[in-house]
Amino acid sequence: MPEFQYKARDTQGRSRTGVLEADNQAVVLERLRTSQLMPIEIKQKKGANLSADIRIPGITDRIALKDVAVGSRQLSTMINAGLPLLRALTVMTEQTENKALAKTWDQVRQDVQVGASFSAALQKHPKAFNQLYVAMVKAGETGGVLDSVLLRVADTLEKQVELRNKVKSAMTYPVMVAILVFLILMAILLFVVPTFQELYAGLGGTLPVPTRILLFLSKVVQRFFVFVILGLVGAGFLFRRSIATEKGRAVFDRVKLKMPIFGQLFRKVAMSRFARTLGVLMKSGVPVLQSIEITQDTVGNKVVAAALGDVQTSVREGETIAGPLSRHPVFPPMVVQMLAVGEETGAVDNMLEKVADFYDSEVDATVQSLTSLIEPLLIAVLGAVVGGILISLYLPMFQLINLIQ
Repeated sequence: MPEFQYKARDTQGRSRTGVLEADNQAVVLERLRTSQLMPIEIKQKKGANLSADIRIPGITDRIALKDVAVGSRQLSTMINAGLPLLRALTVMTEQTENKALAKTWDQVRQDVQVGASFSAALQKHPKAFNQLYVAMVKAGETGGVLDSVLLRVADTLEKQVELRNKVKSAMTYPVMVAILVFLILMAILLFVVPTFQELYAGLGGTLPVPTRILLFLSKVVQRFFVFVILGLVGAGFLFRRSIATEKGRAVFDRVKLKMPIFGQLFRKVAMSRFARTLGVLMKSGVPVLQSIEITQDTVGNKVVAAALGDVQTSVREGETIAGPLSRHPVFPPMVVQMLAVGEETGAVDNMLEKVADFYDSEVDATVQSLTSLIEPLLIAVLGAVVGGILISLYLPMFQLINLIQ
């Protein structure tokens, strides 16, 4: 889509310049007028359309959670400074670097301009603004505290991004080492072992069992290498398809929580996300039942979500939140007890915030301990794999040397 540079004046006579994407100049003119700007000059940027239409699905149209958090903080600042919502959204459209998010802000502005509420306009764009975001904005509109709610949303999103990055940092190292081990193993089986196979074929005699197993694996990989790669790709594809289903995702999340090394990390992450989401929703004025429902949809773990479904049913029937939580082992006793105290004192949101902060610090400590534990463990695994292969290859030579002696 071509880009147009414009120069205009606002209602106070100040000069405004910027760039807008539009099909033609008439569309730009109409958008400036609806933004209460008087156009002075509009011209198409030279060469702007050469690469504008080149889009890679999933990459160029991706809206990162961090960008939404930054935009929410900027929007909160402008509203707190007294700018009308429409003008603040216009500024967001012009200054947001992410093209997909800028376009989304512009569509939200257009919906608000024709009479839709801000939360209703946001709800049309679930890829950028999830249920948590929309519900908090709706509560902020109702209570007349949109700026503070947007600031709270930005804090929550930034905490989620930080938490996700910690988990990624803990998982990246073992995944990379596993890939390295696989590549080394394939290279040895494809290129190194065949040379020894030709050497041992001329010697005759019976080879040691480890060597025979290694030579057999080498033959299998050489003959079926393409099928091995296709099998791995197919397995990855089927895995992604299975976890995309409700049942498959529930099984996968249950397995994650029971993993021997990473299970505790995933559990702490789930508790942090549960406590932070539910706490910030209740603090923003969202009703309890709606807060539990939104947390259930956004917590990111089907085991926790199923437990929250039970909690929602119990709360609807008049029970407390802590009572039904205690029936689900995924919630540690500390979480249940702090929630119970919060309900007794009328400060559930503050207690949930303390729980979230506690588990954030626990995630930090777990990531550091896992890194120090996994690094030597993976190096030992890598050494054992490569060393085992080398010993298997050279065992016949050791026997030959003994026979010569």
